[in-house]
Amino acid sequence: MQIEMEKVFKRPRTLLPVSTHYCPGCGHGIMARILAEVIDEFGVREKTVGVAPVGCSVLLYNYLDIDMYEAAHGRAPAVATGCKRVHPELVVFTYQGDGDFVSIGMAEAIHAAARGEKITTIFINNAIYGMTGGQMAPTTLLGQKTTTSPMGRKSEQAGYPIKMSELLSTLDGAAYIARVAVSSPKHIIQAKKALKKAFEIQINGQGYSMIEILSQCPTDWRMTPIEAVKWVEEKMMLHYPLGEFKTPKEG
Repeated sequence: MQIEMEKVFKRPRTLLPVSTHYCPGCGHGIMARILAEVIDEFGVREKTVGVAPVGCSVLLYNYLDIDMYEAAHGRAPAVATGCKRVHPELVVFTYQGDGDFVSIGMAEAIHAAARGEKITTIFINNAIYGMTGGQMAPTTLLGQKTTTSPMGRKSEQAGYPIKMSELLSTLDGAAYIARVAVSSPKHIIQAKKALKKAFEIQINGQGYSMIEILSQCPTDWRMTPIEAVKWVEEKMMLHYPLGEFKTPKEG
């Protein structure tokens, strides 16, 4: 007697069957899969548009079977705003790193949230410039060593790490702001729930949403993948606590 086994875990339809360029242990690959799963579960693949600018996020269009724009460095929220205003029926998201979103793109990020643009930003925070060689980012922790802060970041020279979730949550146009992580199965499940909530808020037309994801970067942190996961949970989460910082008002 032949027994057929039901497949309970498979590649999401939206995730293309290709190898990624991300380093072993990087959180970007996890987020690509989560994003694909959420798009599939909402059934919006044919009307989802992503915007990926410069940085490690730029090649996301190689991995998702959706329409995508490639934006200039830091300008993804502006491109996404134009797309969403012209085609309000679409689900539009930006996929950005800390150098792009918090440094050169800070003005775009702030004003898109302040205007309440009905887009979703997926913000990967790995506290370093990943693609360009591991330089200090606006989110680099105090004392953290990078190629441009070999003795560790010092507040008197470089200021303090910027907390984007806390910052954007003060803006009236922001409907949903949350910080999650992809450092463990438990946190990955929470990250997916937050992303689904952000997409649902956009689909319902409730305003701007941003999900900040604490992500490991073993290559530029000069760590093994296991060490990097521990560093996220033991160091990053102390400065960047997880949670929902703003949710839509009821009624």
